[in-house]
Amino acid sequence: MIDETAGARSHIAYFALGGTIASVPPAPGEPAQPGLSAADIAGSIEGLDEVADVMGEDLMKVSSARLDLTHMLRLRDAAAAAVDAGADGVVVSQGTDSLEETSYALDVLWDRAEPLVFTGAMRNPSLLSPDGAANLMAAVRTAASSQARDQGALVVLNDEVHAARYVRKTHTSNVATFGSPTVGRIGRLVEDRVELGLRVPRIPPMHVPSTVTIPPIALVTMTIGDDGRILRTLPDLGYEGVVLAGMGGGHVAVEWVEPLRDLAARMPVVLASRAGAGEVLSKTYGYPGSEVALLEAGLLGAGALDPLKARVRLALALAGGVPVAEAFAATGTTTGSVTGSRVR
Repeated sequence: MIDETAGARSHIAYFALGGTIASVPPAPGEPAQPGLSAADIAGSIEGLDEVADVMGEDLMKVSSARLDLTHMLRLRDAAAAAVDAGADGVVVSQGTDSLEETSYALDVLWDRAEPLVFTGAMRNPSLLSPDGAANLMAAVRTAASSQARDQGALVVLNDEVHAARYVRKTHTSNVATFGSPTVGRIGRLVEDRVELGLRVPRIPPMHVPSTVTIPPIALVTMTIGDDGRILRTLPDLGYEGVVLAGMGGGHVAVEWVEPLRDLAARMPVVLASRAGAGEVLSKTYGYPGSEVALLEAGLLGAGALDPLKARVRLALALAGGVPVAEAFAATGTTTGSVTGSRVR
């Protein structure tokens, strides 16, 4: 790692997956699409080579909506190989649309102490005031910092450091789109310094073989007036698990309880909240359709994992043969799972 007092340089492996940070218009006036390579992106940043020796590699050039968990297993293997070859940290750039899911997948899979840092951009290089260069520089600084060791996967944009297990994309186009509503950012960058005021204790990684087939997992959201008829169709559609985005602390209409009970008898059903922050409750409300009723019906609570992350965790658990109850008993998102002082 970088000696932040002596100025020694680290070796950082940089994997580019595409996305806005790599997107340019094919011709003037046309919409942007991924086209820049890792070398193009890194080479455009003045002073990057003074921060670390950055070794760039293109894994793919796609929009982030095309990424899936099979790609994330490939990324895990490439990142691990880079660390085995001497890299002190890893940086990944990709599109921001799925970054909260992909970064969490690597947080689940990453079994090394070396930092693994995701970044991207909200404004492509052809636009006024693009943010990709600053974000990549900040990500490299973070990956080269001793403070980022043993923190799992991190997300760095807009000079903020977030834990992958909590971060969310909160705006379609604003450069300050990424936030962690439940715990807040865990650090920031100031000039050339990385300051992590909070630490996120690691949880045991899942060991998922690279060759597995990722099972299909449905995500169903409870909305007002929905009678839940879609629930009965899910087994016939081939789904092997379900994440329910319930209202509030984990609540549904009474009509949903029996279909959910039937589903839970056939496949794992995980209860998350559509609220955007906070934990699923376990014992506060006892009316029909409450979290108590759903847990008694066989659903498993997601802790403070949002529905998107709960779906990732469920898919990886099933793929890796990890008992689902065990996987969701150790999400690392319950109250008190970050320590330190808030960075202002």
